[in-house]
Amino acid sequence: MSKKTKKWQAFMERNRKSNGYLMRKTLFNIGYKICRAVLIFGLCFLIVQPLLNKISLSFMEEQDLYDSTIVSIPRHFTTSGYKLTAQLMKYWKALGTTTYISLLVSLFQVAAATFVGYGFARYKFPLKNFWFFMVILVIIIPPQTIMAPLYLNFTYFDPLGLVSLFTGKPINLINTMLPYLILCLGCMGLKSGLYIYLIRQFFRNVPKDIEEAAYVDGCGKFKTFYRIMLPDAKPIITSCFLFAFVWQWTDKFYSQMFLRKFTLLSISLSGLSDSLDTFLKNAGIAEQASMAYSSATVATGTLMTIIPLLIIYVFAQKGFVESLSQSGIKM
Repeated sequence: MSKKTKKWQAFMERNRKSNGYLMRKTLFNIGYKICRAVLIFGLCFLIVQPLLNKISLSFMEEQDLYDSTIVSIPRHFTTSGYKLTAQLMKYWKALGTTTYISLLVSLFQVAAATFVGYGFARYKFPLKNFWFFMVILVIIIPPQTIMAPLYLNFTYFDPLGLVSLFTGKPINLINTMLPYLILCLGCMGLKSGLYIYLIRQFFRNVPKDIEEAAYVDGCGKFKTFYRIMLPDAKPIITSCFLFAFVWQWTDKFYSQMFLRKFTLLSISLSGLSDSLDTFLKNAGIAEQASMAYSSATVATGTLMTIIPLLIIYVFAQKGFVESLSQSGIKM
């Protein structure tokens, strides 16, 4: 008698003794695993399928775009779309500028959010709950609602009238990095409220005994924060930095408001269709690109924009996953 037969007989004997409960439980577990696998596969397909379509379109020649017999695999494989898109987007210049600005903005945002989040978690000060409610409002209220005041304030920048007092008129900070950096340091940058909330929740979960032990050993408040608390907060700071970098990389709202002078990937991508029309018109090919060709060019530009982010994730995924697993949020 084989091992499988003996195992099956033993299973049926246990099932008989349990009045069929073991069989019902086993079938339920198998069905649950099948449903879970189908659901996970479906969700993954919904996420990956649009990306696969863009990859397919990016390697097609224009004639393949109108061929109804071609679904995913190009018949005429070409990389000319990438060359043209890189030219229209000024890709390498935009890539360098976007990387520089994203790194700088992310560092400023995370540094300010870390100080503020630690203060909310560890110190008591007047109107603490009110100010934290303001942080929640920063998360909830879309930035478009304050677009006009932001633009006017930095177009006629004159805090407390001091600039007019010395120069005779306000100064215009639009098309410079200063407005965005000021917002980041003031915790009003893109998603800054979320970073404050996450860091505050992390520090609230750290036992106060650690700080008290540091005070007993002679550390001051800042030294305790810098030498004791900050190293333990690397997981959540890593998460916030990666989130800030990715969101800044693809941001159009603040970029178009303050950084229109700069060549950024997000701005170049948003105007890619118009750039393609201008290119074809100047080349005497057509007055306007067809919808299919324009869509394929935008798909290529989208891939070229997100490829650096995918590369960063490949190298940073270990720290990112670790940071998420170690930064559970508790109220």
